[in-house]
Amino acid sequence: MSIEQRSAGIARIPIGARIVVRTSLGPDPLDGRERYRDFVGHVTGHDDATLHLLRDESANGRRPAQLVDIRISDIVRFKPVPERLF
Repeated sequence: MSIEQRSAGIARIPIGARIVVRTSLGPDPLDGRERYRDFVGHVTGHDDATLHLLRDESANGRRPAQLVDIRISDIVRFKPVPERLF
């Protein structure tokens, strides 16, 4: 998927939607396999180059919620996820 296609897809995501975003970290230096990082949270905004996300706190409470800016060029995949029910 090209950056333009990703950007167009992200532009259709409503502010406040809860999504999971998978980003590429590049190949592992030891075995050459691709590495990824996932972010789950609510969209707070986006522009042509960046997705702004309020990342959910971890389920066990070890990581607080945080605002993250994700470069669209690093995004491999994204999809909606349901809200947590506590």
